Amino acid sequence: MTITLISFSQKKEIDSLPINIEDYVFVKPGDTLTVNLNEFSLLPKHKFMSKNDIRYYLWFRRKVFKAYPYAQLASKRLDSLNSRLEKIKSKSKRRKYTKLVQTYIEGEFTDQIKKMTTTEGRILIKLIHRQTGKTAFQNIKTLRSGWKAFWYNTTANVFSLSLKTEYHPETENEDFLIEDVLQRAFQDEKLTTQSSKLPFDFTEIIKNRKAEVNVEVYKKMFAKIRKKKKAKKKLKKRS
Repeated sequence: MTITLISFSQKKEIDSLPINIEDYVFVKPGDTLTVNLNEFSLLPKHKFMSKNDIRYYLWFRRKVFKAYPYAQLASKRLDSLNSRLEKIKSKSKRRKYTKLVQTYIEGEFTDQIKKMTTTEGRILIKLIHRQTGKTAFQNIKTLRSGWKAFWYNTTANVFSLSLKTEYHPETENEDFLIEDVLQRAFQDEKLTTQSSKLPFDFTEIIKNRKAEVNVEVYKKMFAKIRKKKKAKKKLKKRS
């Protein structure tokens, strides 16, 4: 929002102009003006070791962008479910309502999750913890067995990942990168903001990390993939 300050001596000059008077603040000589602005934080510029590291970071950012909406949706549905269940006294009605929500969520993004890569699946499981305050495994334990089957079929079995995986941006490098991507996307309004239900202060975390981006694990991962591809090509040529 832009605010223009003008003196009372200028007010008469603009009265006849086609402007929105609410965009202006009038001050008298000697006045003290206080303007309340929405709270926002400025994130420091990234510190990359090389230009090649930027490519890996951008690759990782795409993965986070793909996984985040599903974690956000799961959080909303679980919050709605828990809020509704608190008002339902009958056990049979609680089971029926849980089943309806489970079926609804499955229909919303089961097929999309199955199309995710291992990295995207791992990010999703971590973001479930960020958005709900519970791991995917803990969420499963609080719901019926059908939900358990759904999560195992669409995440753990597909990606060979642990549903007990937690989210710790203060200590885990990958989690720090995820949170960094999210916070910058929220600030740029590229993703819809949803606060974490976990107790961490990213401002302090990024300050301690000095905005350094470490993508070595992904560089090694792709190096292994390239090595395997070369080995396969050699085998084909020999055969």
